[in-house]
Amino acid sequence: KAHQFLDHLPKDDDAFEWLAIMQHHGAPTRLLDFTWSPYVATFFALHNATTNAAIWAISTPKLKNSVPLREELDGKEIGPWKAGNYEQYFIPNQFDFITQGEPYRMNRRLIAQSGTFIIPSRIDKTVTEILEENDLTDCLVKFELNTDTMRHETLRNLYNMNITNATLFPDLDGLAKSMSLEFELHWAYDPVTGEQYNGFENEK
Repeated sequence: KAHQFLDHLPKDDDAFEWLAIMQHHGAPTRLLDFTWSPYVATFFALHNATTNAAIWAISTPKLKNSVPLREELDGKEIGPWKAGNYEQYFIPNQFDFITQGEPYRMNRRLIAQSGTFIIPSRIDKTVTEILEENDLTDCLVKFELNTDTMRHETLRNLYNMNITNATLFPDLDGLAKSMSLEFELHWAYDPVTGEQYNGFENEK
């Protein structure tokens, strides 16, 4: 039914592009959203946070070492961006590896978010479990964020950098979502304390 909503349809054998579209519109997939931008990652970690949040960083070069099949396949590419690979190496749910990448044709949201995907070969194991089995736990790092002390100021600074729902989701949904943050982060004063920002002391 997707043809009713998309100007461009992925090829039938391009499972990765189909999965990327599904992921960015809320359908369940095995893809894990990552971004090349630490600022975008911080926005997503904090914008809806009510308790302490976290950012996960992963070393993509080290991920290449988590593919034990490479020797068996003489270095052949097993990423899902190659036609047939998703069906051969991911669907069977038999191999233990994690890879990273983007589909050849990236959608608007993926581009706006500087997005990429982490793709585990198994759906019954966590990323941490697969990395532990491949002795690669050192390639994953967790940065914990104290939401109470940093959320408001951080989101305001990101807003000033033009990192908002409106820019990260370049469509009507993103524009509507951005309104909640704009109501929360008034340009003239701090809505929490009522304190006027410098230069806006006379603004209501």
